Amino acid sequence: MVILVTNDDGVHSPGLISLFKAMKEIGEAYIVAPDRERSAVGHSLTLHRPLKVEELSDHVYSVNGTPTDAVVVGVNKVLQVKPDIVVSGINRGSNLGDDITYSGTVSAAIEGTILTIPSFAISVPGDKHFHFETAAFFAVTIARFIIDNPMPYDTFLNVNVPNLHREFVKGFKFTRQGKRVYDNSIQDVFSPRGERYYWIGGGVPYWEHAEDTDIAAIEEGYVSITPLYLDFTNYSALEFLKKKFPTFTRDPGSGKGE
Repeated sequence: MVILVTNDDGVHSPGLISLFKAMKEIGEAYIVAPDRERSAVGHSLTLHRPLKVEELSDHVYSVNGTPTDAVVVGVNKVLQVKPDIVVSGINRGSNLGDDITYSGTVSAAIEGTILTIPSFAISVPGDKHFHFETAAFFAVTIARFIIDNPMPYDTFLNVNVPNLHREFVKGFKFTRQGKRVYDNSIQDVFSPRGERYYWIGGGVPYWEHAEDTDIAAIEEGYVSITPLYLDFTNYSALEFLKKKFPTFTRDPGSGKGE
């Protein structure tokens, strides 16, 4: 089994190293990851400059690009064979609710899924003293499961693990993506010359409270496993539009629509 390990915190991140060591228990693991922190870059791809890959040690490579770049280059150029699975993390901080739209960690799993490779992202909520060893332990179980039980088409998993010692984690919960927004997340800052700038981040999060969400599972001490789907189509809205949107027909004689 060949495993591609990546992240958005950079190739030297402790969470990535913990995940790499865990994945070596079940297969031939390779790291192909950004050369520095690339948090919150989303699913960006570098198109306007060349990318450089450096082999740092045996099976460990850095890319001077985004997590998506790392997966694309890793799968198509660095590895000699197509990996059996892409595992992204262990992210330093949560990827819950709407945060997944910004996350480079989640986007690496998205890119793996686009390339038809079973993939999942794994994160640990918190801001210090991260229990990466706990998340690494559960990552092994999840990796084995999705290799033996392929996910539905275009589906990958977003996993968040409580920042606890393993014995205090209550178990798994299968969840939906919650809703989280930030209040006052754009701060005004000033240069010594009095010039105004804006700093994004640091706001107070507010989230939807429902038992079946990823956020609720983490608050209760469970590992949250959320299946995500690449198809963004809102099928109920599609049917609504088909029924309600004004029709358009072309008059063959005039060439005008009605």
